[in-house]
Amino acid sequence: MVEARLRPGDACRTLSQSLQRPAQPQITWIGHSTVLVEMDGIRLVTDPLLRMKMAHLRRVHAPPAEIAGMVDAVLVSHVHFDHLDLPSLRLARSEQWIVPRGAGRLLRRRGLDAVREVVEGEQVSVGPVSVLATHAEHRARRSPLAPRVPALGFLISGSARVYFAGDTDVFPAMSDLKPKPDVGLLPISGWGPRVPSGHMDPHRAAEALALIQPRFVIPIHWGTYVRLGLSTDAATLREPAERFENLAAELAPDAAVRVLSPGESFLIPPATTR
Repeated sequence: MVEARLRPGDACRTLSQSLQRPAQPQITWIGHSTVLVEMDGIRLVTDPLLRMKMAHLRRVHAPPAEIAGMVDAVLVSHVHFDHLDLPSLRLARSEQWIVPRGAGRLLRRRGLDAVREVVEGEQVSVGPVSVLATHAEHRARRSPLAPRVPALGFLISGSARVYFAGDTDVFPAMSDLKPKPDVGLLPISGWGPRVPSGHMDPHRAAEALALIQPRFVIPIHWGTYVRLGLSTDAATLREPAERFENLAAELAPDAAVRVLSPGESFLIPPATTR
């Protein structure tokens, strides 16, 4: 288990301890880019990837079983297999799926209804919570010969504001998110030894953090899936998060870094407690 880096006074629970919908907005990192956002009686899950094996990747930590059947909407950022995993979408059993325009046919062909395709700048309501599709600097297609489908991030707004970056590189317009999010969910690594363009390594993620300026940041897309043949040593898995935390302290000192273990939750404190 990856060690969590919470601070004194932080509220932290495991998913199995939080099946009742919390009164206070809460973030649970399931692993990779899969995050459960609970806010105002609504549960949203981003990019569900819940299998122990996917192609040449192996999951280090088992995903929590409680996520199944408890989701109001699934947000899919792009069509790459580690973000739009059709078996995992069925496990999530969501009321609706919000996906980039061009991705809906992949879900409908497999019997998933209530699919809403969105483009950058489009806003969708899920009960009292709004979901705004935002820009992502990431090229995505399902296969080499398939058409390209735009990648997205999502800004979730209700009693708190949570920015899920999806897969993206840093880009200047990140500073245009206003008012500033309470929490940024930023990818900081990948599942191999190299982080290519269109993604963020710890340094690029810290640069993005300086542009976005949330109150809190939770690093995602690290330490969950490992390519066959690579180390699963705990210290090796933790290294991207530790490097990001150090760089964030240097480049964006006003943002509080909260490193979660898979299945662990963070209750978002009211803005007046900052």
